Amino acid sequence: MTNEMTAADDTRIAVIGLGYVGLPLAVEFGKTFPTVGFDIKPERLQEIREGRDSTREVSVGEFSEAVHLSVTSELKDLAECNVYVVTVPTPIDRAKRPDLRPLERASDTVGQVLKPGDLVIYESTVYPGATEEICVPILERVSGLQFNEDFFVGYSPERINPGDTERRLPNIVKVTSGSTPEAADRIDALYQAIIPAGTHKAESIRVAEAAKVIENTQRDLNIGLMNELAIIFNKLGIDTEAVLKAAGTKWNFLPFRPGLVGGHCIGVDPYYLTFKAEQVGHHPQIILSGRRINDGMGAYVAGQLVKAMIKRRIHVEGARVLVMGLTFKENCPDLRNTRVIDVIRELEDFGMVVDVHDPWVDPGEGLAEFGIEMTAKPSEGAYDAIVLAVAHAEFRNAGAKQLRQYGRSGHTLYDLKHVLSAEESDLRL
Repeated sequence: MTNEMTAADDTRIAVIGLGYVGLPLAVEFGKTFPTVGFDIKPERLQEIREGRDSTREVSVGEFSEAVHLSVTSELKDLAECNVYVVTVPTPIDRAKRPDLRPLERASDTVGQVLKPGDLVIYESTVYPGATEEICVPILERVSGLQFNEDFFVGYSPERINPGDTERRLPNIVKVTSGSTPEAADRIDALYQAIIPAGTHKAESIRVAEAAKVIENTQRDLNIGLMNELAIIFNKLGIDTEAVLKAAGTKWNFLPFRPGLVGGHCIGVDPYYLTFKAEQVGHHPQIILSGRRINDGMGAYVAGQLVKAMIKRRIHVEGARVLVMGLTFKENCPDLRNTRVIDVIRELEDFGMVVDVHDPWVDPGEGLAEFGIEMTAKPSEGAYDAIVLAVAHAEFRNAGAKQLRQYGRSGHTLYDLKHVLSAEESDLRL
């Protein structure tokens, strides 16, 4: 090697992307190491400087502990760093293919300040091989440096669970990997310094990439199975929750539940794996089958509601529906890839007027993301149907009686999240 990695005791970290993943990571690193958080959104940087986090993942107290953290949108402020951690989103496009443009742009950014001896770590979810096949060539081209001689690369997949107050970054085991044995050791030690739960050093970057992408593929398939079972049991007139409770008395029955599958990981990651599988000549059947079932649940839910309304002689076209919850999961403001929007669009296609109420969603974000004007306070006695789409604590605490006050006489209440009992709701998924 023409250059060695910068000494560990001279670590200066840059975190590229300060979203749900990047900000908690930057804060943890900033408690121990000189750390610069980089983001291109001025409003995001301003709230962080004020000690606020609109994603609600970092508390005021945690900000105050990150005494070595600063944030910037200026590339020059990254020049003194020697470890770059990339945490940008990796979404899919309309054709459900990996959209690596944010990752490519971030690699270009890092390449402009990369120096001999520097280390680049990717946390964004990708298919196996993407780090070395897509990111490294960009780093080499932009920096003019040579991989594994002048600079080194690692991959440590993020495991942030938005809205989870118990499983936080420090108490989730971190998978690490590096492009050389020395780089792997350095990266592992770096994360061990901020992760009390410990680390698992993978054999290679490709192994770490594959481990991440199958974590959520496995969950997606299990939920897909539950969704198919729910469809079957609904046709048979059997309550799905009752079946799962009975089956759950067996020690090795997995406690998955049916539902809308969205978010930044579970509804996206399988497509990264299937994309790569098809590149190498294998057409994945089970994974894509699960994806088709889960992607179709919005239309299924809307169809079930329409049938129930017709049975109650509620005129569908022009009916008013209240959808309670828009985020992809409970007790967090995250709208990324929420599949509640599928239900809303299907109901609108039936000619219904849909109001959306979610106390966790910023009205401006709901409007910008989906063109939806959020309903801050639903009117009582105004709706022909109510869809309980997200199990926020506010909705759980409200109970069936309060939720039904929004409905007109003879309305239909559809509980997608089993917040209510079978007796308290008219429909359950």
